[in-house]
Amino acid sequence: MNRKQRKELTRQLRSEDPGLDVVHPRAAGIDVGNGAHYVAVPPDQDREPVRRFECFTADLHRLADWLQACGVATVAMQSTGVYWIPLYEILEERGLEVYLVNARHTKNLPGRKSDVQESQWLLKLHTYGLLNNSFQPTAEIRTVRTYWRQRAEHVHAASTCIQRMQKVLTQMNVQLANVISDLSGLTGQTIVRTILAGERDPKKLAELSHPRIQASREEIAKSLEGNWRPELLFVLKQEVEMYDIYQQRIGECDRELKAHLKRFADNAHQKPAEAGPVSEGQKDKKVPAKLPRSGKRAQGNAPCFDLRSELYRISGVDLTRIDSISVVVAQTVISEVGLDMSRWNTEAHFASWLGLCPDNRISGTRYSAKAPGM
Repeated sequence: MNRKQRKELTRQLRSEDPGLDVVHPRAAGIDVGNGAHYVAVPPDQDREPVRRFECFTADLHRLADWLQACGVATVAMQSTGVYWIPLYEILEERGLEVYLVNARHTKNLPGRKSDVQESQWLLKLHTYGLLNNSFQPTAEIRTVRTYWRQRAEHVHAASTCIQRMQKVLTQMNVQLANVISDLSGLTGQTIVRTILAGERDPKKLAELSHPRIQASREEIAKSLEGNWRPELLFVLKQEVEMYDIYQQRIGECDRELKAHLKRFADNAHQKPAEAGPVSEGQKDKKVPAKLPRSGKRAQGNAPCFDLRSELYRISGVDLTRIDSISVVVAQTVISEVGLDMSRWNTEAHFASWLGLCPDNRISGTRYSAKAPGM
């Protein structure tokens, strides 16, 4: 192209208006806050298109009533802390389509320093379909997620207590960790609690070890010779008591989780849609009372009930048959993403959404090979 042709092409490109298509004509934008929410609707829907609502439950219902009165069908709001959760649940119950968007996707431009401007900016972006909806599982899966996350917090706190027990024993030069693999196991806890009961004889304490312990009784007795400082024994006693409390809390979470999983539908013998209809014999077939052994070692922090059979019942597959997937990992995946995998086209899309796929894009050509003769 010569110079004249390039100028003409540039003039045509500048004169053409690409425009934006309205994707959500009945949209609204909400700037979520701790004390109040600012809601914006299209100016032609209300004389006061931006309103402020307090965060009390009655005000949230007033907010939802106003949106329905304005004919709003879909709402966009940012996932600010945990302040969005009550509002999200109320709007979802009212039948509104709620877009929970990432704040990083909406704050790349300068300006909009006020809450009013932020809500109007969300409205504008959502109207033209420029916001992506974050994934949210169903309500029943969110309940499982709450129980499982709370349980994980207790498991982490209990493991912290074990670490503090080990620290106290090391300060007293009781080298029990050098002869047993896990202080939270049967042998470790039995010896520690016997020490707190007043026993100091290393040989008597060594006799409490389980027969499967590889170390000899003499080695265990030698490791239990230490300096029994009263202040450190006091700390050890408190950590054992805290450990027991967390174990009780974990058991409570297990009972609530088990009761909630019982409410899930039985999908153990449903076939995929592409496999054809289920035969009459399979409809009446019950879930086996016990699954075959997975061949994987049970984890110490696994729930006290048969979680593997329960997950098989509600999902229809035994996820523990996958390499490196234990029952705890399977429960974590289900509690975070649910049972409906139709949101992802393939397993590759799912792995990418999880952030497990490395980004191999390179912003320039780099040659790491050495030149001949170097």
